[in-house]
Amino acid sequence: MKRDAYRILQATETVIYLFAGFLIAAGAAILLLTTLLEGVENLVAGRYHEVALTLLDRVLLALMLAEILYTLVRFAREGSLEATPFLIIGIIAAVRRVLVLTAEAVEKFDLSDPAFMAVLAELGLLALLVVAFALAIRLVKSLEGR
Repeated sequence: MKRDAYRILQATETVIYLFAGFLIAAGAAILLLTTLLEGVENLVAGRYHEVALTLLDRVLLALMLAEILYTLVRFAREGSLEATPFLIIGIIAAVRRVLVLTAEAVEKFDLSDPAFMAVLAELGLLALLVVAFALAIRLVKSLEGR
């Protein structure tokens, strides 16, 4: 009886992860489709900076969703979660923010603007975050090798 309940709970957990994976896949597909449509619209209107910024932001977001989906599929197959994919998602998210922030800052800020210092501080923190994630990945890989 106890073993059957455990199997039911395990199957339920797997179904939840798979359903979440389908939702993430659908969300990523919709995100890429709307990005393409908005990109064409902005391209025709001559808003090239907007095209580049939107593509950069949303494609990196889609990559984050793909990494989450990979993690969910792997969990459903193997039954265990790993830290490395989540650390990779963190790196992609930080790099995405750095790229979008710098692309936006080119038009909005100049050196005399006080908000420019806030942007520089955020960029510095994001750089530290990327280094911390990379070190964490290295640490996890070295612990897995033992």
